[in-house]
Amino acid sequence: MSGMELVACLTYALSVWLAARNNVNTWWIGIVGCLLYGWVFFVARLYADVTLQVFFILTSGIGWVHWLKGNQGCKKVITRTTRRSLVIMLVGAFIVAVIYAAILHFYTNAWSPWLDSLILTFSVLAQLMLMRRKLESWPMWLIVNTIAVPVYAARELWLTAGLYLIFWVNAWYGFYQWRREWATQ
Repeated sequence: MSGMELVACLTYALSVWLAARNNVNTWWIGIVGCLLYGWVFFVARLYADVTLQVFFILTSGIGWVHWLKGNQGCKKVITRTTRRSLVIMLVGAFIVAVIYAAILHFYTNAWSPWLDSLILTFSVLAQLMLMRRKLESWPMWLIVNTIAVPVYAARELWLTAGLYLIFWVNAWYGFYQWRREWATQ
């Protein structure tokens, strides 16, 4: 564990906890955490995760603005994704993961291109859903965290693996909180 991993871990943990609480500060704190984790993943040769951090930084800015503006002037509104849209998004994420994994496999020295690419694509899907305050973002984060914990542990990023295990629990908490809030809207 490096000092950079520790600071990235703590910053990112705060950001994810705030997301589960439906708190707008999740976004700017997340940007800081992503910058730090970008370097940690680069050093660990998890290049899809580096790409993911760049994506998170860009979308965090968009999410920040979207959450500040709200849905039709109504802040904190949680919505659902249609089953058809969800299936299309899942299939699309899987196809993109296969393509990106093949690129990493053939053109880089990536350590685990296939699992790393699944983490990337399902994180992108979960992030896009979170930006739109979709309830189903939390089950997507469960998928991501279930894959990420063993990958990060295998790279001896123990703190990060532990953090993603906490994120796994937090995803259940976020799903519970958001589902409860959605039901009372």
